[in-house]
Amino acid sequence: PGFRPGPAGDFADVVPLPAELRGGPGARPLQSAWSLPGTPHSLKHFPVDLRTSMDGKYKEIAEELFCRSLAENEMRTAPYEFPEESPIEQLEERRQRLERQISQDVKLEPDILLRAKQDFLKIDSAADLQLLKEQNDSLVDHVPKEREALLEREFQRVTISGEEKCGVSLPLTPLVTRRCLCGRSTWDCPSRASARPRPGTCRSSPRSPWRPVAMRRYAPVHPPFAEQHPYEMWDPQNMPADLGFGLKMVNGVVHVYTKQDITDKSTELDLPYPDLQEFIADMNFLMALIINGPIKSFCYRRLQYLSNKFQMHVLLNEMKELAAQKKVPHRDFYNIRKVDTHIHASSCMNQKHLLRFIKRAMKKHLDEIVHVEKGKEQTLKEVFETMNLTAYDLSVDTLDVHADRNTFHRFDKFNAKYNPIGESILREIFIKTDNRVSGKYFAHIIKEVMADLEESKYQNAELRLSIYGRSRDEWDKLARWAVSHRVHSNNVRWLVQVPRLFDIYRTKKQLANFQEMLENIFLPLYEATIHPAQHPELHLFLEHVDGFDSVDDESKPEHHIFNLDSPLPGNWVEEDNPPYSYYLYYMYANMTVLNHLRRKRGFHTFVLRPHCGEAGPIHHLVSGFMVSENISHGLLLRKAPVLQYLLFLSYHRNPLPEYLSRGLMVSLSTDDPLQFHFTKEPLMEEYSIATQVWKLSSCDMCELARNSVLMSGFSHKVKSYWLGPNYLKEGPEGNDIRRTNVPDIRVSYRFETLCQELTLITQAVQSAELEPIQEEDVLTISLGTH
Repeated sequence: PGFRPGPAGDFADVVPLPAELRGGPGARPLQSAWSLPGTPHSLKHFPVDLRTSMDGKYKEIAEELFCRSLAENEMRTAPYEFPEESPIEQLEERRQRLERQISQDVKLEPDILLRAKQDFLKIDSAADLQLLKEQNDSLVDHVPKEREALLEREFQRVTISGEEKCGVSLPLTPLVTRRCLCGRSTWDCPSRASARPRPGTCRSSPRSPWRPVAMRRYAPVHPPFAEQHPYEMWDPQNMPADLGFGLKMVNGVVHVYTKQDITDKSTELDLPYPDLQEFIADMNFLMALIINGPIKSFCYRRLQYLSNKFQMHVLLNEMKELAAQKKVPHRDFYNIRKVDTHIHASSCMNQKHLLRFIKRAMKKHLDEIVHVEKGKEQTLKEVFETMNLTAYDLSVDTLDVHADRNTFHRFDKFNAKYNPIGESILREIFIKTDNRVSGKYFAHIIKEVMADLEESKYQNAELRLSIYGRSRDEWDKLARWAVSHRVHSNNVRWLVQVPRLFDIYRTKKQLANFQEMLENIFLPLYEATIHPAQHPELHLFLEHVDGFDSVDDESKPEHHIFNLDSPLPGNWVEEDNPPYSYYLYYMYANMTVLNHLRRKRGFHTFVLRPHCGEAGPIHHLVSGFMVSENISHGLLLRKAPVLQYLLFLSYHRNPLPEYLSRGLMVSLSTDDPLQFHFTKEPLMEEYSIATQVWKLSSCDMCELARNSVLMSGFSHKVKSYWLGPNYLKEGPEGNDIRRTNVPDIRVSYRFETLCQELTLITQAVQSAELEPIQEEDVLTISLGTH
């Protein structure tokens, strides 16, 4: 250190060199130890004997480091461990213990105290440690508790100043965005079953004062469930009264009359539902909107900005979020509530679980009649004899229910995996509710899965059961199966999925028209609402059903465009399947009327949560955006252009982390544990895989878990225990880190970002009022740009 080359490039101006080395008389070339063999001596070399006063010190340091490296190498290869009373181990334990103690006592840590704390961890003196702790305590005593809470929740923010330039004309932006937001709330509210946080406007300032006293109030975290089984508590003699209303489906939608005589139109109840013409007009408007070039540019730029803003937020506040999580006693990712919001009951078990159950059934119920083939009854033993299989022959590979790479982009192969050993008869026996044994085996295996969820305590699921719409008694059979076998758990709710298979039923002459399918799906629900005593099991079962799902292969081509010229359901007699939006509208319209009726009676209501955006045309997402509470998959949201025939994405191509960074409410789910998972905790396995692939932090995982509870259909009372009594409030006031393990910093960032985006739109609307633009001009611009 300190040597500087002179003008000639040597060190002559710093260290006087002998004449022989300066090139004077008698100079001789010296070969450097760094030169390669065979290098001409005429090349310039550093001098060999340049000594300074620091050389001795350098030598000592080098020798010490060399000795340490040898010692460490010997320690790593030594075949022994440290003794239990190792001084190093005792010192580390003492440091960790004091660090935890100070973390609990010191609630306010300015930069000076934080640096002091970091320095104290390097001090071995117990007196120094105690002195620093006393100094921290004296400072904390003078800090108000409310000020503590405020500083704990404060974080670094990124702001942008200057005029907004979004890449789209100002008069066009507010009208388009305002109509989209208003249209979403108009279509979504009538069928909404429960009130979950939906910040439509910024009713409070994003930087409003905190209220720590209310947030710190103690409240129990485990909801008090009744000890008696809910299917045993009901009394057939004490059912709700019969209203005596009449029912009739008109143009695909059920109408309710106050009298059994439905010919008198004046007795019809006023139960409003969305008008078909209005639905098609709004859908056409959105379709024209999503192909508009300036609007796509505006949305893309805002989404890119939100993604980068989140990355900046993580960069600035990640350590503070982690520190906030560490201060919460007992709570971590493993013991916070999480809900699997997308899991099919027929595949809720893993393949090893199903294999063991089949083997156990073959040992205990070998002579039980389980199937009827061409009028002849067959026992379980006879069924397996026709396949030339014994219990010993069965294995996971033989079962062949696990989805592999060959099922990607092949919905037919994917569905075939539901058949154990490739035999549909085994699917009917073991994972169907309506069969020769009345779904006994299926009920038992689901109850085993429920027992695993109850044992885990913090994992919950919404299992999907199917109603096909082929006959009117499907609902009563499903409810009788659940009640008679007592298939219930406080950790599980039900969703009913309706496969879009009208074309198959029509081809087989099982249905005359599409309205008959709608009648088979919805009229039993209306009858159970009006006449509960006539459908006691169904009335009881519906109290544990969250909503409806629409499922099938979205990539199948649609040969019809849904518009005002489309046939009404009573006139849809062709064998082609109606389009996706056709299914969704008539499901939504009937659910809206049903919810009005059930709400008047004080019964549980339903939501629409379809499979949407998994593949197929973009208008699936448009109709889903209009009428759904939330959707499953949504993969097509990752691109604006239409994506065809993309059934599944690999984990590395899945857009979940991108959606999370942009502020969309997303959660993880298992979909089909039977086909995709190996352990008996598929939801935890899903979180584990996602964490490894996407490098999610603890805060990210806890936020996803909190989102899953908010999106689920569990009751408001249960959510109040799981998330906190104020969970319906917007922003950090609605978060209780003691229950969710999500730092208030993260929730505050989400809320402030949402408010800023809404403020951007609101300010544009106010500015556009000076120059009003006609709605017809918007459609002209949109279509003209396309």
